[in-house]
Amino acid sequence: MTTNATTNATARTADAPEAPAAPEAPARLDYARTAPKVFRAMIALDAAAREGLDPALVELVQMRTSQLNGCAYCLDMHAKDARKAGETDERIYLLPVWPEAPAGVYTERERAALALAEEVTRIGGGVSDAVYARAAAHFAEAELAQLISVCFTINAWNRINVATRKTPGTA
Repeated sequence: MTTNATTNATARTADAPEAPAAPEAPARLDYARTAPKVFRAMIALDAAAREGLDPALVELVQMRTSQLNGCAYCLDMHAKDARKAGETDERIYLLPVWPEAPAGVYTERERAALALAEEVTRIGGGVSDAVYARAAAHFAEAELAQLISVCFTINAWNRINVATRKTPGTA
């Protein structure tokens, strides 16, 4: 612990007891090793879903979906991939609140994709006509099909990685 961290920790304990650290849950299984045919099929599906779409847009959709699903592994991996692809910290930091982000942070096309991703992820009420029409106004039919494919693929990856407790940073 650094001196500042020690000082801050001491100050916290003087005011109130520090909350116990949450135990780190161990990974449950190595999905790629135990279900290799399904894992390879998912890799192929993921690659097919991305075809023809802007890689930066794909990363934004995957990060936002992973946030909604609570998948730390995928969020960590896609944030790193987005940075490697040139994504800015501002856009990554504002992603959880993208509808409130200042004009110009996200394009209207990106906003349409993010709205669609959220409704596909929170499928309870289906995808509204308004959100679908907004996406259809910004994406050609083939691109829209690809975008929907990216949405359901990242949702599947999130569910695999949450269920198996895949550890962030191990990509």
